[in-house]
Amino acid sequence: MRLENVTRIPVGTARIDITPDYPIRLSGYAMREGECEGIEQRLWAQAMAIGDEGEAASLLLTVDNTGVPEQVTGAVFERVAAQAAVARENFSICSTHTHHSPMLSGVLPNLFSRDLSSNEEAAIERYTGELMVRLEEVALAALSGRRPACLSWGRGTVDFAKNRRTEGGPVDHSLPLLCVRSPEGKLRAVFTRYACHCTTVAPRFNKLHGDWAGEARAAFEAAHPGAMAMIAIGCAGDANPDPRRGLEFARRHGESVAAEASRLLGTDLKPLNAKPGGRVSRVDLPFERLPDRREWENRATQPGIVGYHARKNLDRLDRGETLPATLPCGAQAWIFGDELAMLFLSGEVVVDYTRRLENDFDRDRLWINAYANDVPCYIPSRRILDEGGYEAEESQWFYDRPARFAPETEDVIVAAVHGLIPEFRLGPGCDRAAASSAGQT
Repeated sequence: MRLENVTRIPVGTARIDITPDYPIRLSGYAMREGECEGIEQRLWAQAMAIGDEGEAASLLLTVDNTGVPEQVTGAVFERVAAQAAVARENFSICSTHTHHSPMLSGVLPNLFSRDLSSNEEAAIERYTGELMVRLEEVALAALSGRRPACLSWGRGTVDFAKNRRTEGGPVDHSLPLLCVRSPEGKLRAVFTRYACHCTTVAPRFNKLHGDWAGEARAAFEAAHPGAMAMIAIGCAGDANPDPRRGLEFARRHGESVAAEASRLLGTDLKPLNAKPGGRVSRVDLPFERLPDRREWENRATQPGIVGYHARKNLDRLDRGETLPATLPCGAQAWIFGDELAMLFLSGEVVVDYTRRLENDFDRDRLWINAYANDVPCYIPSRRILDEGGYEAEESQWFYDRPARFAPETEDVIVAAVHGLIPEFRLGPGCDRAAASSAGQT
């Protein structure tokens, strides 16, 4: 790519350490019995600001955490917007979904199937507040560090993700890469994502660690001194790393991501000549029929998460509360002219959404992130709702949702995306099957 032919766009980047120095419960796995036992790898938040001074900028943050909730995303945006020109539709926070990060208030509240102690809750609330301060700081640092840059992107492949529901089932092995270089060609930053759970390290390993995403960042930055690597997750709700259950596998997978990202830097990346324009859609995802009181009472007698979840909902009914019939959920798009549509979907979105959207839209100009702006629960497809299982139902109990989603959920989300990026739809006569299968197994 000849940089003299690429539009200069101001870009700023920054990073900040978000590792707690006190005991706290880790999120992601229910089997852990106590607070974290140390630090295996430090955790980070990173920010990229795109746009000119004096106009509403685009801000992308990546965070080493299992899931950043909407209330944190909204609060951080309000803090930043009070000090700088930033538009909500161009503000996004992507979680790496590492299962070795601190719990946050409002995410997986039923994880341990019991009420947390006052000390445990205090540590989680403390860290949640501190994280918001750190995210504000790193966002403002990226905004203040903007200087001319050249943006480009491409797509590679990494193959360690495996469908965890069905042997040989669908996965997304694509690895899109956004590259930021100085006008002189010096590499400043990359942003990439891979559609795989950050669950490589063993569940009972009770130390802070970034999993394969943290290892990918470390490996890439070691290979490219002075450059920053931002890592996000695609539609990975039903994908696990293979092999897994060990630090050595996390390093191996991270190194494979870093190696592919490095390889892409030497290819003919596509220039991005437009700053991203943001669009946001909010939808209400319908739950299936809610249990009646007798059903809750029957469930409440069961052990573990089933009984705990039921008793919490009985308490709500006793207080005169009405259980929600829908769940608010967001979808966002950043449109880089006619060159790229970058989607940000909330929740633990399963791979069927990638397959369907790549069938509807021009895959060569589409990038899909999940775990973005909010992680309220799993987002199953119609197929997975029909099949049942953890992603369809059991996971809802840990996230404290009242029921599984209704079958039309997938159509509601896809319709929202169609409203966000209609200009990227495939036209009549396009080979939709080829577009859907490219880069997938």
